[in-house]
Amino acid sequence: MPGGDAREAVKTVTGSLEALPYLPELPARGPGADMIGRTAGMLVELYAHVEPSGWRISDRPGRDTRRARSWLGEDLDALEEFTQGYQGALKVSAVGPWTLAASLELRGGEAALGDPGACRDLTASLAEGVRAHLAEVRRRVPGAEVVLQLDEPSLTPVLRGSVRTASGYRTHAAVDRGVVEGALRALVEAADGPVVVHSCAPAVPFGLLRRAGVTGISFDLSLLTESEEEAIGEAVEGGTALLIGAVPGTDTPLSDPAGSVGGVRTLWRRLGLSPGTLAESVVITPSCGLAGASPGYARAALAHCVRAARWLADNPE
Repeated sequence: MPGGDAREAVKTVTGSLEALPYLPELPARGPGADMIGRTAGMLVELYAHVEPSGWRISDRPGRDTRRARSWLGEDLDALEEFTQGYQGALKVSAVGPWTLAASLELRGGEAALGDPGACRDLTASLAEGVRAHLAEVRRRVPGAEVVLQLDEPSLTPVLRGSVRTASGYRTHAAVDRGVVEGALRALVEAADGPVVVHSCAPAVPFGLLRRAGVTGISFDLSLLTESEEEAIGEAVEGGTALLIGAVPGTDTPLSDPAGSVGGVRTLWRRLGLSPGTLAESVVITPSCGLAGASPGYARAALAHCVRAARWLADNPE
């Protein structure tokens, strides 16, 4: 979400979304509030600090770790305040193990992705941190069914071997699909509840994510290609929820709700899926985060997602 006021952001989200409200991230506050820094602050017995090149793993917690944890605490305070008595699904986010490995640097400046041992340590630390974070959310909002969203925009580049090294002249080797799947499964098991993987990048690996045990997959509808449609059909038939980014994430004139979800209905027809499954299988979301939007547009986009979802449920044909 845009801005730096945690209370205002949570108030907007909880006021706009009766179903599936979420704990906002506010990266405009600076390092430690960005998605990498925020998740680095959740790690157990691993720490990170900011270098000019980005986040780098540290031996001990420093100012950047303390700041990330402090901001997350403020966010949780606001969430607790505005969810008194709430019962239902509540979504929280963390960066997934592979985007984290592609983004966190080791002491030498290279991404942890290039070191299999570091990737294993990072996954284990993240799993423990996520487990503790979800327990804290459940304590503060006891009526919530907490849904964990793992943000994995680097997942496909990791699988393809297209993540560049620090020099920019080479790329890190592709990580074996079984290893990628295993790390994601470890996070699913740590969550002990529904897990959604979000990627606003092209070529989302739907089959791999389903095998890892995720409950739902979140993607940008505008980036979908025909080659992925069969995998989407299999996911729906297998009971996987789809969080479809159909509403622009930055300021733009919004169409009527029917126009926003027309592509979803078209996709369903091409796949030969029953229109009646739309309301059960699909959540309408912004295409990616709203951090780059104006506060007014962010509020309008959330309200538009709600109207578009209702229209889709009422008019599945």
